[in-house]
Amino acid sequence: MLGTTRPAKAAKTASNTAAHTTALRASQTPTTANPKAKRAASAKAVRSTTKTAKPAAASVEQVDTRYLQSLMGYNARRAALSIIELFLERLAPYGLKPVDFSVMSTIGHNPGVTSRQLCAALNLLPPNLVGLIQSLESRGLIERQPHPHDGRAVGLHATPKGQALMVQAEQTASDLETEKTARLTPAERKTLVALLQKIYF
Repeated sequence: MLGTTRPAKAAKTASNTAAHTTALRASQTPTTANPKAKRAASAKAVRSTTKTAKPAAASVEQVDTRYLQSLMGYNARRAALSIIELFLERLAPYGLKPVDFSVMSTIGHNPGVTSRQLCAALNLLPPNLVGLIQSLESRGLIERQPHPHDGRAVGLHATPKGQALMVQAEQTASDLETEKTARLTPAERKTLVALLQKIYF
C-alpha cells in the first residue's frame, strides 16, 4: 500500500506543475514571450511617431539672389544675355549670328587680316573658323587675296556686298546697345566697357 501511494502522489504533483506552466504561458502575450517581436513593435512605433511628426514644407515669398548678384561672372552673363537676345532678333535679317558678325566686322576694319590673326583676336579655334570663312565666302561677303608679305598666307577682304551689309549691321548693333544701356550715361557706358576689357584683355 505504501509503495503504490508515493508514485501516485508524485504523478499528481508533476501533473499540477505542468498545468501551472501551461497556464502561465497562456497568460503571456506574444510580445512579452518573444523579445524579437517586442523590439520590432517598439521600432514600428518609433517610425510611426517620426512619420506623423514630419515638419511642414517650406515656402518662399521672395527669391534671394544677393550672393549671385555679388559675383562678377553672374552679372556679366546676365547683362550679355539681355543684349544677345535682342542682337539675335535684330541681326537675323542680315543672316549674321554673333560670331559671324564679329568675324565680318574684324575683316571689314582690317582688310587683309589672316585666319591666324582672326583666331588670336577673337579667341576662336582654327577648325571652327574654317567652316565659317567658307560660309561667308560662299555668300559673296568676303574674298581671299594673296598676302603681300607672306607667300604662305592668304588675306581676307570684305567684298562690296559684304561692306554694304556690315554698314547696316553695325549701325543696328550700335542702336540696340544704346537702347539696352539706356539707364547708363555715356560716361558710365564708356567706363563699363573699359572695366570689362580689363578682365579679358
